[in-house]
Amino acid sequence: MSHTAHIPSHRKPRRSASKLALRAGVAGGVLSTIAVAGAAGPANAEPVTETIEMPTLTSGLSSAVAKSADATQQAALGYELQAQEETARTTAEAAAKKSKDEAERKAEAKRKAEEAAKEKAAERASRSSARTTLSAASSGSSNPSGSVGTVIAFLKAQLGDAYVLGATGPNAWDCSSLVQAAYRQVGVDLPRVSQDQSVAGTPVSLDNLQVGDILYWGGAGSAYHTGVYIGGGQYLDAANPGKGVVIQDLSGYPASGAVRVL
Repeated sequence: MSHTAHIPSHRKPRRSASKLALRAGVAGGVLSTIAVAGAAGPANAEPVTETIEMPTLTSGLSSAVAKSADATQQAALGYELQAQEETARTTAEAAAKKSKDEAERKAEAKRKAEEAAKEKAAERASRSSARTTLSAASSGSSNPSGSVGTVIAFLKAQLGDAYVLGATGPNAWDCSSLVQAAYRQVGVDLPRVSQDQSVAGTPVSLDNLQVGDILYWGGAGSAYHTGVYIGGGQYLDAANPGKGVVIQDLSGYPASGAVRVL
């Protein structure tokens, strides 16, 4: 037995070969980036260095940024298209409502026009019937008082007709054509114009008027307007475009003179 066998050994345990290899590889990788001096040459020679470039991550980062920008652009386009669609929808709805309102307005106007036309046609038919009755009655009457009644009845049947200069009926008159048509109902053929009607019969005083007398305004032979006295201080005439055929008071528009033909 050795005399040192009882003394503990101070040597470090032997490392395994695999651990040594690993440590050597790490050290070698680190040392590869360190500049080393040349094996030969003067002590003050410039060191030769070798730089190993490490890989960069810029390519991957650029790709990610590009994808993010593309996604943002796509989202913006989507919002823009949505806004355009909303604007188009609102415009279409407004146009549709306007068209509907216009159609309803036209339909209402047409309905009112048709109703007015029907009422006018019914009114004309009623007047026509009244004229036929008056004409038949006058054809068999030789009584002057009956003739005056026929004249007045005809004139009243025209109330509400329009005044149109030069018109001779049946729904529009001027002053002298209405007087002429009224007296024609009883076989009296009066002149067409006011000037001649003002001298067509026997002159009478305005204080001694009778129903059926012809009133005139202006001078005898130069009158500019005629009407027929209907009693009670009133006369009936085709007054003007604003009034048409109406009954008026002599006190409001006194006549210049009168003539009697019945």
